[in-house]
Parts: sequence; structure tokens; C-alpha cells
Amino acid sequence: MHKKMTITLDEAVYDGLVRVVGRRKISQFLEDLARPHVMYDDLEAGYKAMAADEIREKEAKEWDEGLIGDSDAAR
Repeated sequence: MHKKMTITLDEAVYDGLVRVVGRRKISQFLEDLARPHVMYDDLEAGYKAMAADEIREKEAKEWDEGLIGDSDAAR
């Protein structure tokens, strides 16, 4: 269910939204921007999706292990 909301924007910002996003797409654009900041259930789903991505996990592990040489433990 959608709720209607009135917001106030600087005219230049509104004109930029119309130019870049399109007049009929501003609401969805703003919702997509706000959603990750207010819907924490999506965050958990995002982490699960990242963990399931084997290539990303392999690259992250290689990056993480590469940091070991940067530590101050060798002093």
C-alpha cells in the first residue's frame, strides 16, 4: 500500500529530478533512495545475497588476507 506525501524541494532540485529521472518517476526514485536507510529487513537479505555470491566472497577473502602484511604486528 502506498501513502501520499507532500515534500518541499528547492526549485533547482525539482527541475533536476524532472530532467534526469522524469516527471512521472520521481516518487519511485525517491523511494528507492530512502528504502535502504529505513528498511532494515532488506539489509539482512542483502548480506545473505552477498554471502551467496561465491566470486565476491573469494575476492573479499583475498583482499582481507592481503591486509595481513599491512599490520603493525611485525614490529
